[in-house]
Amino acid sequence: MEWMLMPYRRYFDFSGRSRRKEFWMFQLLILIIYAVAIVLTGGMGATMEGSEPDTMGPMAAVIMMALGVWGLGTFIPALALSVRRLHDVDKSGWWLLISFVPIIGFFVLLYFDLIEGTRGPNRFGEDPKEGLARGV
Repeated sequence: MEWMLMPYRRYFDFSGRSRRKEFWMFQLLILIIYAVAIVLTGGMGATMEGSEPDTMGPMAAVIMMALGVWGLGTFIPALALSVRRLHDVDKSGWWLLISFVPIIGFFVLLYFDLIEGTRGPNRFGEDPKEGLARGV
């Protein structure tokens, strides 16, 4: 759970490096929250028998609004985490702009998110794995 919440503790921290574990545990947290919201709202587009197809119940509307507020609050830490993850593989945060290139951008960033970070210090800071091994 600590790894899932670490990006919130480093909310506006765009410097330094982040491990794959921090990145993917945060992605898992986001997936879990969206899955719970979908289950609580009855699924996307699913309606109960006898209800209007284009209406949403009041509880589902509250959940969707809360999810929207949470999503806005999560945008900055997710962006900062992505930049730090790129720093871990010795790439500038500007590489995030490649996501605007359809299809190719997604796969380039996915590759950077999957590969192991640079061993030892790089131009963006110390190796986060070494800091954990020393007990920092």
